[in-house]
Amino acid sequence: MSSSDNPRFNPNLDPNLEPNLDSRLDPQPPQDPVPSAPPAWTGQPWAVPAPAPAAPPPVENPVFSGWDVLLIAFLTILTLLVVELITVVGAWLLFYRRSSFGDVVQKPVLALVGEFLSYIAVAIYMVMLVEGKYHQPFWKAIRWNWHRRATFGLLGLGMLTVSVDAVSRYLPMPKSTPFDQFFERPSDAYLIALFAVTIGPLMEELFFRGFLYPVLARRTGSAAAVVLTAIPFGLMHYLQYKSWGAVLVITLVGVVLTIVRAVTKSVASSFFVHVGYNATLMLLAAIETDGFRHMDKAALIPLLPR
Repeated sequence: MSSSDNPRFNPNLDPNLEPNLDSRLDPQPPQDPVPSAPPAWTGQPWAVPAPAPAAPPPVENPVFSGWDVLLIAFLTILTLLVVELITVVGAWLLFYRRSSFGDVVQKPVLALVGEFLSYIAVAIYMVMLVEGKYHQPFWKAIRWNWHRRATFGLLGLGMLTVSVDAVSRYLPMPKSTPFDQFFERPSDAYLIALFAVTIGPLMEELFFRGFLYPVLARRTGSAAAVVLTAIPFGLMHYLQYKSWGAVLVITLVGVVLTIVRAVTKSVASSFFVHVGYNATLMLLAAIETDGFRHMDKAALIPLLPR
């Protein structure tokens, strides 16, 4: 075969145009195209929008729920009724057999003993709820946060809060209240004064400012929660005074206490303000009535019997 008949041998062909024999025998796999960067935002509707900013955290985020608070309130009422009844019946059977049951019910000391015992039971449940169900330290969970250096200042603020009672001069206040029975004898008056500066404000602050306020603030914010906490705090005292004027005054005091709790983020702070308020009322009453011996002279103390 001549060279002119051989298609592989053509002197007129450019050797650079002839395919490489090695590339035909060992072909390379096709290369994927290099991915390009996503297009920048151009304002077109098909572009991916930027992520929305995260929502701010709630002002309060307690471990317990509103249902827990409702359960505590229900158990407190039930425990007060049951323990008060047991206390009165037990005292009647053991110490006052010669007195009528109605007379025993009216004894202030038994009411205080029953209330004290029921508060102890409720306090135990509160601790068990937080530490047993939610596995959190109790005082940390309710935000006790005691600032010892501020204690005297908080007590002083409580003393100044007594000025809120001046509102009562423009409200219809009763001449006598169910609360009068606790001041019929000086010994009972001193006992209620001791109760009013210890376990009374402690339990009220634990429930209203320790449990109720944070669950309300989580849903409504601080401002609304302050008012919503103060209203049931005032209503709770209606049975003591049977007066809507007294309820309004105590509600205003509750607003002050809850504002202190909201600003300081400390239940201990509102507790000491509460103690200062109650202690000032009791001290003024003791001075005005010669050691609770002449309660008819307590004209300057609107929330105490006259």
